[in-house]
Amino acid sequence: MEAHVDQIAPELLMALAGGTAGAAGEQIWTSLRDLVRRRHSGGEPGDEGELTALAEAPGNEQRATELAEALARHARQDPAFAQALAAWRREAEALEDTRTGAGDVRNVVSGGTQTTVVQARDVHGSINLGG
Repeated sequence: MEAHVDQIAPELLMALAGGTAGAAGEQIWTSLRDLVRRRHSGGEPGDEGELTALAEAPGNEQRATELAEALARHARQDPAFAQALAAWRREAEALEDTRTGAGDVRNVVSGGTQTTVVQARDVHGSINLGG
């Protein structure tokens, strides 16, 4: 009987494959690649094709979904892989919870007279505009 395995969010895979999660994200992506390689070291076909395809086009949601489905399918068939993948997922989702996005910001300031305009992304601490 197959165990129930939740599918990993394609958006998380896309963020990790695209490098938008920084150095920690790169390490987690590499650990997923290593996990998949270890599972398939016996020569059976694996998810490496899906991993490579997503790494080549990290913004492709279809490729991310295919990888997520393949990982879930293999986890249902292999309890040891499922356990390792669950541990990987917890680590990846913990990183995702601390990530604020790719950094795209679009501010439009128009009309009237502006004396002070502040554009910021990740602010750790206060912003003092003088006084």
